[in-house]
Amino acid sequence: MDVFSDVLRVIRLSGGVFLEADFTAPWCISGKVSSDDCKPFLEAPRHVIASHFVAQGYMRLQPEGGDAIDVGAGEIVLLPHNSAHTFGSELNPAPVPAREIIQQPEDGGLARIVYGGGGAATQLLCGYLGCDTPFSPLLSALPAVLKVNVRLTPSGAWIESSFRFAASEIAAGRLGSATVIAKLSELLFVEAVSQFVAGLPAERRGWLAGLRDPHIGRALAVLHARPTEAWTAESLAIEVGMSRSVFAERFSSLVGQPPMQYLAMWRMHMAAQYLREGCGSLAQIGAAIGYDSESAFSRAFKRQFGVSPGGWRQRQVSEMPACDSTR
Repeated sequence: MDVFSDVLRVIRLSGGVFLEADFTAPWCISGKVSSDDCKPFLEAPRHVIASHFVAQGYMRLQPEGGDAIDVGAGEIVLLPHNSAHTFGSELNPAPVPAREIIQQPEDGGLARIVYGGGGAATQLLCGYLGCDTPFSPLLSALPAVLKVNVRLTPSGAWIESSFRFAASEIAAGRLGSATVIAKLSELLFVEAVSQFVAGLPAERRGWLAGLRDPHIGRALAVLHARPTEAWTAESLAIEVGMSRSVFAERFSSLVGQPPMQYLAMWRMHMAAQYLREGCGSLAQIGAAIGYDSESAFSRAFKRQFGVSPGGWRQRQVSEMPACDSTR
């Protein structure tokens, strides 16, 4: 079981590009992507990951409270926590809020910014990844900024050309390319996380470090492969060849929560997926993730997401696909 892929499948990230920007040095702006920026392409998500692709030129970017990084042509930066950030040809001038210089589209295409002092040119495509059920163990394990050189990925030339083409189609008002952008954005997120994990120091803690650990990674794979089994910390420890006490301590230390608490959280994410798809009654969905009673399932779901399963499903009505009768 590829746990990371399983998480992405269930939380269902959707991506898009909403802004094309042409800057000339010197320039410096500040901003933060909001759910409203996503609305032309996606129902306003509860969690947003901001992205900036440098199609031409160069910029510096600094998340609030973090260090500045340099970003060149062909590189994309992702902000997993959607931090407010400043970016520009240099960061010394007082930044101009992006909202003050955005030109809103009249034809349903991309918003635009044309701004700067007439010097060296930089072109950005600004976008997002969004989801309605953010997976906190993954997000909390990620830094404020991830950077990927698209051109150095295995399919870099194809990804970059496809990204540019799809964005130009959206800018021209042909929104069918939004699906292409969504898939490319998710692909780049996976690549960024993979590169981050590859560089993690041995002492690092967090869900991603847990995936890399031989025993805890195996435990996570087992929980994701067989989430409805009546697991206990002891039975899971036996499954991965550890004593109960050592396993429980190591799981909590790496992942950030005890194994049974993690399992309960993951079952709720599975339930959210079933509710989103609109298939089955609440009692059937509860049973499908291992709950004997609808009331116990409803209480657990509300603890996790702050709303009842019925209320959550109602909120998703506009997005529900047809029920797959083969499931």
